[in-house]
Amino acid sequence: MNLEPTQLTDGQWHRLHPATPLLRGAIALIVILGFVLGNLRDTVIQLIVGGPRAPEDPLDLIYSRGLTGIVLLVVSTGLIVFMIAFYFSWRMHTFRITDELVEVRSGILFRTNRKGRLDRIQGINIVRPFFARLFGSAKLEVNVAGQDANIQLAYLSSANADALRREILRLASGTHEAASTTPVVAGALIERRIAELLAPELDPAAATPASIVNLHLGRLLGSIILSGFTVFALVVAGTMIWVTSTTHQVFFLVTLAAPILGVGSYYLRKFAKSLRYTIAGTPDGIRVGFGLLSTSNETLPPGRIHSIEVSQPLLWRPAGWWEIKVNRAANSSTRGSAAQANTTILPVGNLADVKKVLELMLPGLVDDRSIALLERGLISQGGDDGFINSPRRAVIIRWFSWRRNGFAIEPDAVLLRSGAIWRRLVVVPHARMQSVAMHQGPLLRRLRLAAIVVHTVHGPIHARLGAVDRDAAIAFFTDLAHTAARSSGRDTSHRWRSVPRIAPEVTT
Repeated sequence: MNLEPTQLTDGQWHRLHPATPLLRGAIALIVILGFVLGNLRDTVIQLIVGGPRAPEDPLDLIYSRGLTGIVLLVVSTGLIVFMIAFYFSWRMHTFRITDELVEVRSGILFRTNRKGRLDRIQGINIVRPFFARLFGSAKLEVNVAGQDANIQLAYLSSANADALRREILRLASGTHEAASTTPVVAGALIERRIAELLAPELDPAAATPASIVNLHLGRLLGSIILSGFTVFALVVAGTMIWVTSTTHQVFFLVTLAAPILGVGSYYLRKFAKSLRYTIAGTPDGIRVGFGLLSTSNETLPPGRIHSIEVSQPLLWRPAGWWEIKVNRAANSSTRGSAAQANTTILPVGNLADVKKVLELMLPGLVDDRSIALLERGLISQGGDDGFINSPRRAVIIRWFSWRRNGFAIEPDAVLLRSGAIWRRLVVVPHARMQSVAMHQGPLLRRLRLAAIVVHTVHGPIHARLGAVDRDAAIAFFTDLAHTAARSSGRDTSHRWRSVPRIAPEVTT
């Protein structure tokens, strides 16, 4: 049954989808059934096609000793207990949404109570596994800042999951206006299920009609093939073939069968995960969706992206492809596009795609000068290009990249550029910085150089830049410390729909 959005956020306790015990228990039953059939496969085949049975066949032993009734009773009792346990688990699993938090209570013998504050929400992810989609249900995961602080609601009806996400984001944004609702028109069950299976991941009512980036199949396949994992797999395969040819032991070649199957499965999962990739802006943040059979889409509210990294491996350079990752204050348990962690926002794209995504994630850097600076940070070879780059004496420790190794401070963010072989540009919004550090070891001190670090939340991105001129590093440290304090005091992105207020000036 689908409830109105305001009913889900009325502060009262609600239960999950009635099919939750089946969706949770069916997987366990399938695993148990597969184990039993795997152990009794010879008996099943012999029962079908005939032939002699093994002397210690379990079914024959049960039948010959007159234990058939007892075994059937035990199995039936186990199934009944199994179903009752999942039913009571569903009954005892409740949630409620208030103006301040999301709270979940669960457990039969050992009770668990988990709360997540709305102002600490980093994103909301809706996952629709293929089996759950057949029942018109979905899993909603509220990503909260902190280690293992996420809250999962598995499962809700698909319509309720979308409505609940909108309501939670509305409450977290700082507005308390009643959300407009659209009456649900009853229809045939099969038609509704087909519509849900074929529906786009981005809700047209909450996002732009089309994704700002189209992930072409050829580009996706090429990025998967031209990856570091492929190089590693080819090196291992070449080594095994060379060992086989020199030792004449076919055993080494046979051992490649299992790894080849594993590599093929990895590529298939990675490819399927990126199908139907979409990214678009919504009033409540950035919406990223992906997946073919099992789908997922997540909304990242404003101010929840703490740093951005745009990188380009050497093998991608001829094609002009890039990848975008972010640091967030929470980690989703769901794997993201291209089977990567949910910190990957754009698995592969050209320069035009990168600029579109950066404009979406960095609304403060939208003027022509800032866009040009971002582009130079990606493709420039260095020199007088708007970045303060490493001096020539840094060539001793930065053989190839000293020309590109540099930083730039914008009114809303700091840019760190490095790498000549593996190009990398890190962007950290001033309001998201935790602290700034400067290091100088014996070698750097002798060369009058220093390393600078911008600390953000834990994640795959490390905003660090080495071999910077010492005087430039001191100026960077001083300017950024004052800028970060002022930006943090003025930041109201955690209440993005509330009436803006002028924060007091922060002095240091």
